[in-house]
Amino acid sequence: MTQGILGWTRRGVLAGGVALLALGAGGPVAAQTPPGVLVVGQVAEPKSLDPAADTAVNDFRILLNMYDGLVRYKSGTLEVEPALATGWEISEDGTVYTFHLREGVTFHDGSAFDAEAVKFNFDRMLDEGHPYHDTGPFPLAFFFSSVEEVAVIDAATVEFTLSAPYAPFLSNLAYPTGLIVSPEAVAAGGADFGRNPSGTGPYKFVEWQSNTHVILEKNADYWDGEPGLDTVVFRPITDSNTRTAEMLAGGIDLMVEVPPVSLGEFGGEAFQVYEQAGPHVWFLILNAKEGPFAEKLVRQAANYAVNKTALVENVLEGTAEVAAGPTPPAFAWAYNEDLEPYPYDPEKAKSLLAEAGVEAPEVKFFVTEGGSGMLDPIAMGTAIQADLEAVGFDVTIETYEWNTFLGEVNPGLEGKADMAEMAWMTNDPDTLPYLALRTDAFPDKGGFNSGYYSNPEVDSLLEQARVATDQEDRAALYKQMQVIVQEDAPWVFVANWKQNAVSSDAVEGLELEPSFFLLLKDVVKN
Repeated sequence: MTQGILGWTRRGVLAGGVALLALGAGGPVAAQTPPGVLVVGQVAEPKSLDPAADTAVNDFRILLNMYDGLVRYKSGTLEVEPALATGWEISEDGTVYTFHLREGVTFHDGSAFDAEAVKFNFDRMLDEGHPYHDTGPFPLAFFFSSVEEVAVIDAATVEFTLSAPYAPFLSNLAYPTGLIVSPEAVAAGGADFGRNPSGTGPYKFVEWQSNTHVILEKNADYWDGEPGLDTVVFRPITDSNTRTAEMLAGGIDLMVEVPPVSLGEFGGEAFQVYEQAGPHVWFLILNAKEGPFAEKLVRQAANYAVNKTALVENVLEGTAEVAAGPTPPAFAWAYNEDLEPYPYDPEKAKSLLAEAGVEAPEVKFFVTEGGSGMLDPIAMGTAIQADLEAVGFDVTIETYEWNTFLGEVNPGLEGKADMAEMAWMTNDPDTLPYLALRTDAFPDKGGFNSGYYSNPEVDSLLEQARVATDQEDRAALYKQMQVIVQEDAPWVFVANWKQNAVSSDAVEGLELEPSFFLLLKDVVKN
């Protein structure tokens, strides 16, 4: 990258936005950023640039442009294809995966990618005795909990031995938790590796200024072909109105998660609007351990009380569909089409509260200002508060910045709140329920079951589904799980979102993916 471009990006992201807003006061203007430089408006500051440490799609959108995994999702699908591995074999019993690695690939720091590097990555996450295990925590190491051993066969061959057949294994390898980092960079950076990352991807890390920008530059020697952009700048702009104004003014070239109410502002020839359905669930975590939602009837009452159709049509402007349960319909083969969403029935909600013997239950509700897949969270939270209060709940909202919000919610709601907004975009129907609905996924056990829901039958169905090698058998198990979870109502099931983005007309080659990842290798900007 030339010093001129880097100098522009540093100046532009720090000060250019303000000037561009003034220029755009009279309406949309042409992009003010140079050719070859793409400025992306993100919904939040990243937590880390270490893929093993991240859980948010907001962060994944950066990571997938810096790193590769052994496998990746084929464009436009959630099907797995080779990446750093050129191919693999699976043993007859489904417990041994042998990967053949792409040769001649180097990390951005110049060190070699090989089987030892692959082993280092997974041992770092899974082996508490590994010298760099303390560079964690690794919140999604659950994805690889079935891995018993990673063995180096030779420099270009690595073997994974699983404790039992595990159907989502390849899909999980394609997820950002499976991205491969440079062992030498981890050794040099230690716990600060997430601020000084090195991968093998199409773009190299240049700079991260907190709450300002992350800058990447082209990896001209990328094994899968030279990328189309010279520089990518990710700017965290948490306020959706500010993000919209910057997009209209030309201060950013690409905006992800456009507020539904703002989509109509980008109808002119100066902009391109993108939409793509994917496996997304927006829901409310209910604290099933203590407080009013420890009673199933009260949880069901909340589901009847919230007018989800009005939220989808009025707040989200039709950019989502009402959710029926914990599994999104994007997983067509595993989705239970017989499930109907909880209808909006405030009288039923009131009768359930009366049956539970609860009067004016007090609810502390955690809401975030914005975060990946969170669907206009303040407006949604306010509308939900009104619906719940209309049937007798007494709801108090506490609002947090995204990463602070995750720090409050992910460790569990016990002693803190009764309800919290949440959104997941997942790669496999196993992922969300296994990490957020099992008894063994309580936060103190390393999972994301922040509401402490527990049902032994659900636990059993999920354990059976992840070792079933026949997809029809897996589907039947997931469909049974959905029926039980909907009845137990550990969440208020709200919406399945269609992701969107808008770019300037100078951007070419962008396609949104069902994975919700933002892949920029083939994007160009004139």
